[in-house]
Amino acid sequence: METAYLKKSFGNSLTQALAEVARVRPSDPIEYLAHWLYHYRDVTNAKEKEKQEDLQLKEEHDRSLQEVKMTEMQKQEEYQTQQECEKCHQDLLPEALSSNKTPALQKDTTPLEEETRRQESPPGVSRVIAETPQRVFTS
Repeated sequence: METAYLKKSFGNSLTQALAEVARVRPSDPIEYLAHWLYHYRDVTNAKEKEKQEDLQLKEEHDRSLQEVKMTEMQKQEEYQTQQECEKCHQDLLPEALSSNKTPALQKDTTPLEEETRRQESPPGVSRVIAETPQRVFTS
């Protein structure tokens, strides 16, 4: 029962500490053992903290790589969309200018111009007066 507790609590560290005490043979082996165990704990904690920091840095690095990939994908999609829009505009421009596709653009616009002139005359002024040339009389 006690050995299970010691193995669980100390693991290999107690065996290593006792082997070090036997090798060095200090004048106060208990104090030496205590300092060795404290030092072992500090080193072990520092290593564990370093592992956690390395893991965190790796995760942050992976996230930043994913963000860069996503940004590149978005830029690529925007570029493709822009290329498709430019292609559509290039395809539509010849169609709009061709004689078969746009008969409305080729109609005589004179009636529309006359209607516009009628609408532009100020209110209360007849169309005849608005269309007659203005003469300036000088004396």
